[in-house]
Amino acid sequence: MLTRSPDATEHVFDKATHVAPGDSQWSGHTSDDYWAFIGPFGGATAATMLHAIIGHAQRDGDPLSLTVNYCAPIARGPFDLDVRLIRANRSTQHWSVELTQGGEVSAFATAVFAIRRPSWSHQPRQRPDATSFEQTRQYPKSALKMSWVHQYDFRFVEGQPVLDGAPRTEPASPFSKLWIGDTVPRQIDMLSLMSMSDAFFGRVFHVRGEMVPFGTVSLTTYFHVDAEDLRTEDIRQVLAIADASSFHKSYANQTGELWSPGGRLLATTQQIAYFKV
Repeated sequence: MLTRSPDATEHVFDKATHVAPGDSQWSGHTSDDYWAFIGPFGGATAATMLHAIIGHAQRDGDPLSLTVNYCAPIARGPFDLDVRLIRANRSTQHWSVELTQGGEVSAFATAVFAIRRPSWSHQPRQRPDATSFEQTRQYPKSALKMSWVHQYDFRFVEGQPVLDGAPRTEPASPFSKLWIGDTVPRQIDMLSLMSMSDAFFGRVFHVRGEMVPFGTVSLTTYFHVDAEDLRTEDIRQVLAIADASSFHKSYANQTGELWSPGGRLLATTQQIAYFKV
C-alpha cells in the first residue's frame, strides 16, 4: 500500500494519510478533505506520521502510544517525514518522527510500538450505556466550514454542542458521549483509530457555545488493542467519551475514550489545547 500513489478508488482517509517511502526520509501531502481552521486536522496529521512508522521496514509490533506535538501551522502542500528508530528490545520499539516543510519542523512525534503476547486480561471499566449508532440521530454539519468535520458521521448521545454564535452566560458542561464513524463507512484500523482519538470538537466550544480560535498543542493516544484485535472485531464506529477539567490562561486539557460497539476499550487520549477568548 505504501509503494503506490493513491487512486480514485481509495477511501478519502487513505488518500489523506498516504505516505511515500524512503530510507529514513518519507514524504506526504496535506489533504483539503481534512482541513481545519488554518491547517490540516490534527488527527489526520497524527495518523499520517503513524503511517510512516507502520510502513517502515524496521517496524515490529503495533502502536502502544503516540505523542504528537504541533509546533507550527502546516501549510497546504508537500511535507517531509524524518523517521528514526531510537531504540528497540525484544518487546518494544521507540520511534521518533519529524514533519518538516522548507527545512522547518512543524510537528514531531514519539511512538512506542510493542509486540503484544497472550496474557491474563481484565477490563474493570465497562463501556458507558448509550443508544446504538443506528438509533442515534446524525449531528447536522451543514453550517460548519471545516472540511474534516464532514468526513465523519457524528451522533451525539449526550452533550451535543450548541454553536449558535452567542456565548453562554454560564459555562455549559464539557462532557460529550457520541458515536463517531467515517461518513463513507470504513473498517477501523490503527490509523483511523488514531485519527478518531482527536475527532472531538474542542471542549471550549461546548462550554462557551461558540467557535473560538483553537488548536491542539500536544496530543497523546494510548492504544489498548492491536491490529489483529481490530480486524477480528470488524468495527465501523466507536463510542467516544470526551471531557475536560481546566480552562485557564489560554490553555485547556481534553480527555477521551474510544470504545467498540461490543464493549472493548480501544484507546484513551489526553491533550492540551490552546484557545483564544
